[in-house]
Amino acid sequence: MKKITLLSLSILVGFSGFSQEKNSTDIGQIHGNVQTDVQYYNEDSLIGAPVVPEKMLMNGFANINYTRGNFAAGIRYESYLNALQGFPAGYRGTGIAYKYATYNIDNLEVTAGNYYEQFGSGMIFRAYEERQLGYDNAMDGFRLKYKPYRGVYLKGVYGKQRLFFGKGAGIVRGIDGELVINELSDSLELNMKTRIVLGGSFVSKYQEDDNQAFILPENVGAFAGRINLYRGGFSLATEYVEKINDPSADNGFIYKKGQALLLNTAYSQKGFGASFTAKKVDNMSFRSDRNEGQTNLFINYLPSTSKQHTYNLPATLYPYAVQPNGEIAFEGDVSYKIRRKRKKKIKIEGTDEYRKPFNLRKYSTEISVNWSAAFAPDTSIIANDSLRQGYTTNFFMPSRRIYFSDFNIEIKKKLTKDLKFVYSFFNMRYDKDIIEGKTGTGVVNARIHVLDVTYNIDDENTIRIEAQHLGVNKKDNFFEDEGNWVTGLAEYTISPNWFFAVLDQFNYGNSDSKKRIHYLFGSVGYIHNASRFSLSYGRQRAGIFCVGGVCRVVPASNGFTFTMTSTF
Repeated sequence: MKKITLLSLSILVGFSGFSQEKNSTDIGQIHGNVQTDVQYYNEDSLIGAPVVPEKMLMNGFANINYTRGNFAAGIRYESYLNALQGFPAGYRGTGIAYKYATYNIDNLEVTAGNYYEQFGSGMIFRAYEERQLGYDNAMDGFRLKYKPYRGVYLKGVYGKQRLFFGKGAGIVRGIDGELVINELSDSLELNMKTRIVLGGSFVSKYQEDDNQAFILPENVGAFAGRINLYRGGFSLATEYVEKINDPSADNGFIYKKGQALLLNTAYSQKGFGASFTAKKVDNMSFRSDRNEGQTNLFINYLPSTSKQHTYNLPATLYPYAVQPNGEIAFEGDVSYKIRRKRKKKIKIEGTDEYRKPFNLRKYSTEISVNWSAAFAPDTSIIANDSLRQGYTTNFFMPSRRIYFSDFNIEIKKKLTKDLKFVYSFFNMRYDKDIIEGKTGTGVVNARIHVLDVTYNIDDENTIRIEAQHLGVNKKDNFFEDEGNWVTGLAEYTISPNWFFAVLDQFNYGNSDSKKRIHYLFGSVGYIHNASRFSLSYGRQRAGIFCVGGVCRVVPASNGFTFTMTSTF
């Protein structure tokens, strides 16, 4: 299979060269990137690190792309020997997991093989990769993109989804159209101040009815409509999706239709920005295989309506995973930049000299406030449910049960030319019963403080110090969970080549004294042109890693980690 794939790519490249002018000296370009992650695991029962029989695990990939004129082709080789702890177990072995050929001619783009694509916000269809999560639902088939007239954009997809080194059982078909009103004529483009974009999508999947207990629909369709408006610093985007009955393992094989509504609005001007998002999701798990679980074979993507944190404690202890079976969520964000103000020099009495006054506003200050919350929908269970509808829902009415909430404030301030700091505060409410499926735990209320200070010693040397503290609310029937945490980080960078870091996390507030453990972790890295090498050693605590509301559990580990990345 590997030989056939490589031979096919060679033929495609050769055909591209033959199709150009015979005397052309343009033979095209080859570019790509490579990454390898190797981790050696020590046994460490104290932190609950699982035993790794191989001792050493490896993830690696290499993208190789060829382009010439309107033609492009490429492959991605992947290797999991075996996959790093925390990655889906289905990633095992090596092979060419992604291959494609694309050609553009007369406003038509044709892709054969693998591709990523998205319709609208992705709530009806999104094929994408998030390598850090081990998530990849790439399509394998054909994709067409066509622009029949200015301002009119059409897409069509047909194929199967990637499932590790194979494909899912179902077939996915879809079409998307977008109309940009302003681009329809020169007059509209020059004179129309409001930009208007209209769009619509239809996606269906086919899977044979293989269930002995129920009569299941083999073709399941979903449709969506959207409108985006832009004027000056204001924008408004909304999309509605409806899916016909789709009994699956996710919803307990009920025949209720699915719905989703997303509303985004934002306003910005110099020094000020504000945004608001509202989302309703009901029975919107949409997979090409009704029997799959985890993050396998999702056709659609449900956007997260919570801030994506980067600091360790808020990002990995209590991040929110979107609930596709039902949630009503809101998010608001306001940012303001206090402009700097210069002060005149003060003359020193009795002399001709001047001194600089103390001025906190010599440099600007940025303040951001963010709030988000996700609620359980207001639902009623149907009694004597002979039609297997499961429940009814008030369309945009939340219940009193809060899955997750997060209020956070961030202040960025530059004190001098070389010294700046960031202070962040987070107040989080996290329902472990729902988000992690750990029945009988409860709701955690965590309050986190982060101070991040950066000092530029000179043009080449920089030091950054980070201090974090997480305290849990032990009152009002909240779940104590693991108790309080403290984290310290020190980074030293020698530009443009070297960086060093030491991190320590201490679970000092754990109710079990044996679990009051230091997680000490150190790393060193070297950068040369387009290549980066890093070596780390130490303990890493168990946690949850999320990107855009999609999450994976990362188990505790102890050992060495080597990472190499390079582009060409």
